[in-house]
Amino acid sequence: MSEFSKISNEEKYYRIGLNIAYQRKLKHMTQIQLAEKVGISRTHMSNIEAPNMLTPISLEVIFNIADALEISVDTLFRFDM
Repeated sequence: MSEFSKISNEEKYYRIGLNIAYQRKLKHMTQIQLAEKVGISRTHMSNIEAPNMLTPISLEVIFNIADALEISVDTLFRFDM
């Protein structure tokens, strides 16, 4: 069994949210700026990044976030950082 499959889905959403927040901050963007580029509300962006809130996220939104941050999608799925 791979390490990835041992992580619960809840933990995966948590880590994706942290990766989004980290990458956004590296680009010196606010949640509002990123949300506008992605086409979602600031509240939804905040919920995605919030470590205390399980917020499922669609692949379309993940692709749009990666595009807006000018990073590859796999960067958001790296859980070893």
